[in-house]
Amino acid sequence: MSDPALPRWAAMMAVRIAATLGAVLGVVLLGRAEDLPTRLLGLAIVAAALWVVAIVPKALAHRWRTPR
Repeated sequence: MSDPALPRWAAMMAVRIAATLGAVLGVVLLGRAEDLPTRLLGLAIVAAALWVVAIVPKALAHRWRTPR
């Protein structure tokens, strides 16, 4: 197990899983919210989590790419 790609892949998957759980938390907060500030907080959490799912793994892969 001397492959350096395995820990990097695991790190990217951990980021995706954590962000997905954050999005679920935001959706739960949106569903249970009774006032506008709480709904806005839930919406902000969902938006941030979706941004993390979309951007961070690509940025990590770009950073770890083998130089040419």
